[in-house]
Amino acid sequence: MMSHLLSIDSLSRDEIDHLMRVAARLEPVAQRRKVTRILEGAVLGNLFFEASTRTRVSFHTAFSRLGGSVCDTTGFTFSSMAKGESLYDTSRVMSGYCDAIVMRHPEQGSVAEFAAATHVPVINAGDGPGEHPSQALLDIYTIDKEFARQGKSLKGAHVLMTGDLKYGRTVHSLLKLLALYGPLRVTLVAPPGLEMPHHLIERVSRQGLDVEVRESLAGDFSDVDVVYTTRIQKERFTAEMIEGFNLSRDFTVDRAFLDSRCNASTIVMHPLPRDSRPEANDLDVDVNGDPRLAIFRQTDNGIPVRMAIFATLLKVEEHIERDLRDVPWFVPPTVGVDDTRF
Repeated sequence: MMSHLLSIDSLSRDEIDHLMRVAARLEPVAQRRKVTRILEGAVLGNLFFEASTRTRVSFHTAFSRLGGSVCDTTGFTFSSMAKGESLYDTSRVMSGYCDAIVMRHPEQGSVAEFAAATHVPVINAGDGPGEHPSQALLDIYTIDKEFARQGKSLKGAHVLMTGDLKYGRTVHSLLKLLALYGPLRVTLVAPPGLEMPHHLIERVSRQGLDVEVRESLAGDFSDVDVVYTTRIQKERFTAEMIEGFNLSRDFTVDRAFLDSRCNASTIVMHPLPRDSRPEANDLDVDVNGDPRLAIFRQTDNGIPVRMAIFATLLKVEEHIERDLRDVPWFVPPTVGVDDTRF
């Protein structure tokens, strides 16, 4: 049984399947149809030393919907680390205050170093260009739900990953996770200099994943089941990389690409945030309203999955059903204007 969630490497397939089952049981709570207080009295330390809105609020919401309370810290400026405090000291101090800790940090390996100093459960919410395991878990949960709606199976699926595959920690975790669900095909397309780390490709290939590397999005992708695209993370570039970087529209996922090179059932995913500026060449806003676009269903799925992570780490998942009750407040039948069909 896991004590922390630091990397996909720390999870077995059985543990992942367990988390997926717990997440499904918690969907009524995440969807605001039921209430539970199984973590009433518990305190989460939400430590984000790197900019985040979506992931930080998602973890906060997940813990709150389980009945717990949350203490947030955002940025180095408002942290004792700005005064030179070590990760070890911060870990020990926060562990005296909190029952679980979520941490995001710009340096790879930092969250594991933090977790090594405590027995309180620690969740890696992103360590620089390293990993983002909870994102990969909600991604696989989303793929499974989208495939179920289409009557498809993950076995034998074809996944296209494109965008910043070097610094995009979400794709690092997701690639490792997909290797546990083989046989699968994965096609990798990245701009020059932003390719998936070779050691990860070698590793998942040894595990049986069929990996193909292409140089552009030109060509036929009509057999692709999932397009997973990522933002170019220029905040991790060196000055030399920024000066010499020039991204063409060849790496943009837009409606024209989906209509001409993919198929009517292709699922489009993105870990968000997407850069909606025209020059960004990210996932284009012209796909908004397209039923293939699953990015908002993807973010919604983050709540039950992160609830499941908390419930499992704090060993309360067996108390879920007996604690459920109906919500007393108004809940809209759908959250977004494009959600009705789903």
